[in-house]
This record gives sequence, structure tokens and C-alpha cells, in this order.
Amino acid sequence: MSTPHNPLGDRQISRKSLLKAAALAGAVPVLIGGGTALARDTAAAGGTAPLTPDCHDGDAPTGEQIEGPYFKPGSPLRTNLVTPGTQGTPLTVSGYVFGRNCAPISGALLDFWQADVNGNYDNSGYTFRGHQFSDANGAYTLGTIIPGLYPGRTRHIHVKVQAPGQPILTTQLYFPNEPRNATDSIFDPALVMTVRQVGNGSQASFDFVLNVNGTPKPSTSPSSSPTGNSPSPSPSSSSGGTTTWQAGTSYKVGDQVTYNGVTYVCIQAHTAFAGWEPPNVPALWSRR
Repeated sequence: MSTPHNPLGDRQISRKSLLKAAALAGAVPVLIGGGTALARDTAAAGGTAPLTPDCHDGDAPTGEQIEGPYFKPGSPLRTNLVTPGTQGTPLTVSGYVFGRNCAPISGALLDFWQADVNGNYDNSGYTFRGHQFSDANGAYTLGTIIPGLYPGRTRHIHVKVQAPGQPILTTQLYFPNEPRNATDSIFDPALVMTVRQVGNGSQASFDFVLNVNGTPKPSTSPSSSPTGNSPSPSPSSSSGGTTTWQAGTSYKVGDQVTYNGVTYVCIQAHTAFAGWEPPNVPALWSRR
């Protein structure tokens, strides 16, 4: 039973709550209040309990969803998908990438794609497509717009999330109180973001929980600028000989491969799969 001296009652403060509260206290928050996840963790910030050995937030790994027909490999490295003249309601999506044990995952690859304000996908270029990496606290921020609707689907944002050297989670993020949520055949309420209106735009939050233990960290972490594109980082020295790139292989930083006669160096540990061949993913491979 809660008392005035213990507003959290018997609920145990989790490692995840404390980590998020500490991260929020150490930086200007993108979203505080108006969201159940961040409100919960902000409330826990005043606690003095030690870190617990396991996660007690009740968070299962984030559910998978279909990729859909509009994924396109080779998106640019950027955290802001909005360019001059972009139409639509501004939207900032922020959150964290955690493992099952509530430890944040730094260097996680997040690849976003979505429809424009009219419900159209850019299949010839990379409008409203971009990838980034979570920071040292496991945090990410995406600048975009609220996507438009198209027949058969509710409003949504696509994303692929991958911890270094781990399997890829493909999923979708949804908006609350959308009329089409009730008729969309693949809509999942567990994937609804917390959204609030701020000024002439909206702010949303969503935390990804990957089916990974520990705190995977790459040997070198690619970075991106908040305003758009940034150059690929320099690769580390090669760890050995050169082999032919092959889907299903686990690569580590410094590995060299050839693809169509060209040599590439791995700059982000990952498990390769079809669609992310070295020429298509400059965030993972640097041409030598």
C-alpha cells in the first residue's frame, strides 16, 4: 500500500527506470511529461534504491511486424528526415534501445522509413528514409513529420533495429487514438507510441526492448549529426584477410570483404543479410 512517504508503494525500481532517469537528468530532455513511460521513469528519479539485478518493468521484447513492400536499403545516415520545404506536421520521436535485462544498448542501428504527408513512399530516392545509431545511453531521436494515410493501413512508421552483431528486429510504430487502428489487420497496441502536441508539432516516445542480454557495444560507433547527413567514420585497421561477403555471416569491426570485386571494411559489428550488401549500407561498410 502506498504511503505519503513512499509514493511508489511496493513497486520495485528497476535498472531501466534508474538508467533512463539518470540519462534524462544529464541532458536536455526531448520529451518529459504527457507520456506514461517517461513519466514513470521521471517519478523514479527520486528513489535511492540500488540497481536491481533484473528488469522489473514487465517489458517483453518489442514485437516484430512485417517489413512491407516499401523498404529500401542504403538509406542516408541522418537523424532528421525533414528538409527545406517539407510539408506536414512536425514530429519528434525519441526513446531508448534496451536489452532484456534493461541495460541500454549503445551503437544500435535504427533504420526508419515512412510515407509523406500524402501517404506516398519515395521509391526512387530517400525522402523520409534514414538510419542512425543509438548513443552511449542507448538513446535515439528522429526528426520527421506525422505520416499520411493510404488505403488499407492506419498511420505508422517503419523501423529496423539491430544491436551490434545481433539479429534484426523489423517492426512498426503506431499513433494513439487513430480511427483506423481498429480496422488495420496488423495493428498492435503494444507498438503505440506515447504522443503529445507541443506548439505546432507533436512529440512522441517509444522504447525498443531487443531480445538481447548484456550491453553490446561496437568497437567503434558511427555517429550522425542532428541536422542531417554526416560522413562515414574511418574504419579501424583490418583484423585479418579478405573474404567474399556472404549473408548470414557475423562480421566484426575491421573485417574485410569483397563484393563484386570491390573491397570493403566493416565499421559496425553486425550479422549480414540480403538487402544490406556493402554498397547499400555505408553505415556498416566503408569502401577501401
